[in-house]
Amino acid sequence: MHVSLTPELEEAVKRKVQSGLYNNASEVIREALRFMETHEDLVYQMKLEWLRAKLAEGQRDFEAGRYTELEREAIGPFFENLKGGALSGTGQEGR
Repeated sequence: MHVSLTPELEEAVKRKVQSGLYNNASEVIREALRFMETHEDLVYQMKLEWLRAKLAEGQRDFEAGRYTELEREAIGPFFENLKGGALSGTGQEGR
């Protein structure tokens, strides 16, 4: 199995190994996965809280008039652009 990490996550793994608490990257990843399994409900709640915060942010933006109205034919390309930005890591939000 091969796992790809972002540079930030790779650096975090390296720091854990350098701390002396782990012998290698595999130990760090195994412990992280065990933590996720053990704390699955906590992880779910954290994701749900993040989603709720983003929804509240969107609601505030809408109420403050910070939004873009799209014609029906522009909706598809708009979301394709958002998806492309998310997949490439550019962080384009389309506002």
